[in-house]
Amino acid sequence: MFLNLLNIIRDMLFFTGSYSNQVFPEPLGEKKEEEAIRKMLAGDKEARNKLILHNLRLVAHIVKKFDNKMYDTDDLISIGTIGLIKGIDSYNQSRATKITTYAARCIENATIT
Repeated sequence: MFLNLLNIIRDMLFFTGSYSNQVFPEPLGEKKEEEAIRKMLAGDKEARNKLILHNLRLVAHIVKKFDNKMYDTDDLISIGTIGLIKGIDSYNQSRATKITTYAARCIENATIT
């Protein structure tokens, strides 16, 4: 499953050659996101992958904020995606934080360090 997700991401990036927000799927609506979170927390890997895929736009948005000459945009997207995956995997619904807020912090932490 994880390799399938990475292949989808790679294919999307290769196909377009750019990281504009039009490349990535739209974010999930509130109800669909809540349902995916509930299923993911119950162990559903497909729901987890869906949350990752529909939050890739967040990675691109955060990476755009960095004017970093040391790293290529491809590298920052890869690193940010790893941060997103870690954020989705470690999300704890009991803290009353939206998953996108939590994931954004994880993406930023991954790309800054």
